[in-house]
Amino acid sequence: MSSSLLTPWRMGSLTLPNRVVMAPMTRCRAGQDRIPKPLMAEYYSQRAGAGLIVTEATVISTQGIGYPGTPGVYTAEQADGWKLVTEAVHKAGGRIFLQLWHCGRISHPLHQVDGALPVAPSAIAPKGETYTSKGMVPFVAPRALELREIPKIVQDFARGAARAKQAGFDGVEIHGANGYLVDQFLRDGTNKRTDRYGGSVENRVQFLTEVTEAVCDAWEPARVGVRLSPSGTFNSMSDSNPLATFSCAARTLDRLGVAYMHVVDPIEVDRKAGVPLAPSRKLRPLCSRTLIVCGEYTKETGEAAVNDGWADLVAYGMPFIANPDLPKRFERNAPLAQPDQKLLYTDGEKGYTDYPSLTESRSS
Repeated sequence: MSSSLLTPWRMGSLTLPNRVVMAPMTRCRAGQDRIPKPLMAEYYSQRAGAGLIVTEATVISTQGIGYPGTPGVYTAEQADGWKLVTEAVHKAGGRIFLQLWHCGRISHPLHQVDGALPVAPSAIAPKGETYTSKGMVPFVAPRALELREIPKIVQDFARGAARAKQAGFDGVEIHGANGYLVDQFLRDGTNKRTDRYGGSVENRVQFLTEVTEAVCDAWEPARVGVRLSPSGTFNSMSDSNPLATFSCAARTLDRLGVAYMHVVDPIEVDRKAGVPLAPSRKLRPLCSRTLIVCGEYTKETGEAAVNDGWADLVAYGMPFIANPDLPKRFERNAPLAQPDQKLLYTDGEKGYTDYPSLTESRSS
């Protein structure tokens, strides 16, 4: 029986050869200048058999930086570096979107210009520690953004989107998940504002709305996606009623006509936290276009999601690291290699571009 994951899908003006999406995964190999390197072009082109690649999260400004070695898209040199990636992926027959990112409070003065405080909707510190050039350090309380500062950040997203177009991407994805700035505005655990960006669900969705509208001015909406994590607890995130919050977000995105909504489903750590959950199937009726789901899916559970109609595409993260030809492995029911966790965020090709394809494995 043929796999539903391996059937084509029409997403706006793009035809995807299969429904297996490479999820965005931070790999920290862009160096201090945050310019994508030739090794990154090799990494992504090896995985061009995905129906769609979404790049690792890419910062839109120096203020948006939250980790060492992550790539940027706020300079012409960074866009030129990304052009190496898009050319390599297209030469290999793939399709690739750039994920636009602002870390917000998930940062530290060590990452900020002149040691400034990170910014957020409200001055609430995340729990725990974060990785910096000086090792692990405790998070600090961010500075609450002033009303007059927000339009500049919205424009930073738009400028990043425009540079992505110059770099040859097929589209862009707004990172609205996993506890970063857009997500911080959405959820009432991190947004305690009393102005037009806080309080009601509609107000908390306003920042996402403005960012999406600005990005859609740089790209047609059919080439813009948005990633959300309604149930995620990563980075100390919570919401008192995630189904209400993200239903409002989903209706807004559908009205704006974006190409897809990319929903991170509850994973084991979220379920164990005992917080209210909002799985993707609850949002499916609100998404009239493409719905991508992600979150510890296997081939079998991914096929079930597609067959049952509550997902159109399924995104895989970790399986793509050690299995660059993941769709082909699915097609042949081949065993999956496991990534070396110690090499996820290190420099160089080891644990990055040296994982063999199925053909290479059999010929070695």
